[in-house]
Parts: sequence; structure tokens; C-alpha cells
Amino acid sequence: MEISGIIGAIVIGIVIGTLGRLVLPGRQRIGVLWTIAVGIVAALVGTALAAALGVADTKGIDWIEWLIQIGLAAAGVAALERSRARG
Repeated sequence: MEISGIIGAIVIGIVIGTLGRLVLPGRQRIGVLWTIAVGIVAALVGTALAAALGVADTKGIDWIEWLIQIGLAAAGVAALERSRARG
């Protein structure tokens, strides 16, 4: 993987993770690095899921792919917060 790919994944992770946190009500008590990590994982899994569904490569903006990624990020942030609250 090239450095531009790594930087792109971090930027996408920040955006997806932040949007995932904004979707959830209330305050989430996880750090910025965890948000980025959840966002990167959600972006990768969301892209694979969108490709499997056949909605990843459309003309223009891939809104369905973005919605899948944001939904996965919200689920990831909620799961991480729950697991950290128990510990």
C-alpha cells in the first residue's frame, strides 16, 4: 500500500467515524483514535458490502455505499462504547 492510500484511508476513517458518532444520540466516551479506527474498518467493510450488493461503482456519488459505511460506523461506535462501559 502506498503512502497516499494510507493517508486516504485515515481521512476517510475520520469522516466516516465522525459521521457515525453524529448519528448516535448522546455523548460517546471513546477517543479520537478509536473513532478513526472504527471509521477505517467501517469504510473497508462498507465498501466490500456495497460491492457485494452491486452498488459500489455507480455514476456520481455512491450514496448507498456512504449510508452503509456510516451505519456500520455508528454500530461500531455503539458496540465499542458498550464494551468499554462494562470494563
